[in-house]
Amino acid sequence: MTDNEQDNRVDLTPYQAAGGLEGLTKLVDEFYVNMDTLPEAQTIRNMHPKDLTVARKKLTYFLSGWLGGPKLFQQHYGPISIPDAHKPFSIGYEERDAWLLCMQRALAAQPYSTELKDYLLAALSVPAERVRQVNAGEV
Repeated sequence: MTDNEQDNRVDLTPYQAAGGLEGLTKLVDEFYVNMDTLPEAQTIRNMHPKDLTVARKKLTYFLSGWLGGPKLFQQHYGPISIPDAHKPFSIGYEERDAWLLCMQRALAAQPYSTELKDYLLAALSVPAERVRQVNAGEV
């Protein structure tokens, strides 16, 4: 969707503006390409299994519900607490920033409006920081 098309559709949810499930799948695919290839992401890549099929599906399904679309994660996996799901991993500032870098680069590769890209990165920074805080025992 182009900037002009999005400007004319101010009633869109972020899910719709991102292209629905198809658009989110492309975003998540690009996110994991970045995790596989960016040297800064090596530490977080090592926290994942070699086969990222399940991780891709879980992130896509989570984003779907979180951005106003179908609550696919809950339907397939049940309720989620993002900080609790990440407790087994050592996640500090470096890991949080690596995750956000992968997402920033993935967003940059999408045909989203600048406003949507900025919104999504800012919105995703909140749970990313929360995971770091919980992992560090700050909350």
